[in-house]
Amino acid sequence: MPMFSTGVETPSRHSPDGPDQSKVCPPPPRDSCDIPSLLLSSCYPITLKFMDVGYRVKFENKNKGSNIKRIFGHGPTISDQFQERTILNGITGMASPGEILAILGPSGSGKSTLLNAIAGRIQANGFTGTVLTNNRKPAKQIMKRIGFVTQDDILYPHLTVRETLVFCSLLRLPKSLSKQDKTLVAESVISELGLTKCGNTIIGNSFIRGISGGERKRVSIAHEMLINPSLLILDEPTSGLDATAAYRLLLTLGTLAQKGKTIVTSMHQPSSRVYQMFDSVLVLSEGRCLYFGKGSEAMAYFESVGYSPSFPMNPADFLLDLANGVCQLDGVSELRDQPNVKQSLIASYNTLLAPKVKAACMETGSISAKENGFIGSHSFKEHRSSDRISISSWFNQFSILLQRSLKERKHESFNTLRISQVIMAAVLAGLMWWHSDFRDIQDRLGLLFFMSIFWGVFPSSNSVFVFPQERAIFVKERASGMYTLSSYFMSRIVGDLPMELILPTIFLSVTYWMAGLKPELGAFLLTLLVLLGYVLVSQGLGLALGAAIMDAKQASTIVTITMLAFVLTGGFYVHKLPPCMAWIKYISTTFYVYKLLINAQYGGGKNLSSLLGCSLPHGSDRASCKFVEQDVAGQISPAISVCALIFMFVGYRLLAYLALRRIKA
Repeated sequence: MPMFSTGVETPSRHSPDGPDQSKVCPPPPRDSCDIPSLLLSSCYPITLKFMDVGYRVKFENKNKGSNIKRIFGHGPTISDQFQERTILNGITGMASPGEILAILGPSGSGKSTLLNAIAGRIQANGFTGTVLTNNRKPAKQIMKRIGFVTQDDILYPHLTVRETLVFCSLLRLPKSLSKQDKTLVAESVISELGLTKCGNTIIGNSFIRGISGGERKRVSIAHEMLINPSLLILDEPTSGLDATAAYRLLLTLGTLAQKGKTIVTSMHQPSSRVYQMFDSVLVLSEGRCLYFGKGSEAMAYFESVGYSPSFPMNPADFLLDLANGVCQLDGVSELRDQPNVKQSLIASYNTLLAPKVKAACMETGSISAKENGFIGSHSFKEHRSSDRISISSWFNQFSILLQRSLKERKHESFNTLRISQVIMAAVLAGLMWWHSDFRDIQDRLGLLFFMSIFWGVFPSSNSVFVFPQERAIFVKERASGMYTLSSYFMSRIVGDLPMELILPTIFLSVTYWMAGLKPELGAFLLTLLVLLGYVLVSQGLGLALGAAIMDAKQASTIVTITMLAFVLTGGFYVHKLPPCMAWIKYISTTFYVYKLLINAQYGGGKNLSSLLGCSLPHGSDRASCKFVEQDVAGQISPAISVCALIFMFVGYRLLAYLALRRIKA
């Protein structure tokens, strides 16, 4: 398909008979025998066309007035409660194999929305228009050939570059490839994107020092390059990078384009060197198109409609000035009649360029025939058959996710602060109750209840952040089809078990013997078993609330209030609860654990009662006897407490799973 021109015809990158197949399908490298066939089989060019793409959203009008005024006819009607905003309005363009299409425009111009529409990620009712790949609506096989790199680099901070890409390769690539082949694919992508030097460096984040911003962006691109996409879409890939790092990144994208891939990217303010690498440019302003065509011809076009810079400047800066309605007069930049400038440019585009753009997109010339012939080739048939093969079995997904979770979570679970916090609490409790007397029933029950409080609040407060913090990466990976929800959830649950149980074991081993609790191994092991089960139940409570609310601050507040209610009704502070509050103790994890800890130390309390002389009218400590009667002897059956905790253990995690299912990938 010949590319239209805005002025004097220039030699096209593609011949009239079709794409340059030597460029679209370059010959494999000499060492291709060492590279899995997946990296060599992507000679499938995709020509992207998007025509009259529009997107509108409705939002509630905050100035809708009160309900009383509306009833008496003094306020807005129900139809006025919602306003409609146009994000995109009739955007048309195309991108061919071997080319880089850059979408330019100021913030809020609709760049990200257009990219999401092109990638098939907008399913709302407000979307209109047509998106075609090789003159057809994208099929499922074609969608698997599209890579999407989001603006934010969503990566695990404690994994190295190599670990990140190897785990991704093991999850995303077909199970027909061996583990060795998948690892080799990851190594090939690392080498191709220039990440070899930082391969063993952790990703890092704002608080952890790791790789640079440019390297982090290349890792995000490598995530998508693992599937060897034919169409690569990138949202603001140079955001946060300096001019040199941005240029190096565009050199990488240029290399990928030379291998026959179609590159579509949005840019906010590219440098002049970066701009020169764009084959085609689409300029947006408030959801409308001001220009679409070759990047080298943009300045000539705007000069032809009466807008040209009065001194040499970066073409990208000039285009963004126009998109913002800024005109340059006599070398001075000033705002001159913003709406009129934009309306003039939109009118010029609709008159001069829009017909040519639509005509070029409507053509179904010889390129389509060659592409259709390629679709029927043996290479694509192999891909279609491989696409029907599931990416990985459930157990394989679970195993890989478990390994990744253990590598990532060990740094968080065993950081110096958490270990110091637990050890200091254990030593402090041991000193406070140092070798307490067996008959000091009130003090000992205070220690048991302190353990119930600490190991109820500590794990629930930590686990409430798990799913809100991982939501972005979970949604991203689920959208890529890397794994099922159940395999991810089970890997999280199983992976947390050894990490969550080590610290309470250390705590009890220190406190138990320092405080002089029942000096029997059986009693210690029984107390440890109760405490570990309680930790898992409390962790499940935090997971459920975090998954249901998906806001770290709100979920943390809710879990604090919940644990406060459980503690107050746990049976130590208050025994006679008001009838309206009594039901809370039956859903309180602290209540059941406190009773089990007492049972592990004192059993039914008969020997303790006779030891304290509670049956005698005189000479007995009535306060201690009251604790024996209400807390020790008056407890519920241990079997009931165990069943209640098991029910909560399963129930909380089931609620967390159901809450995660609501999140759309």
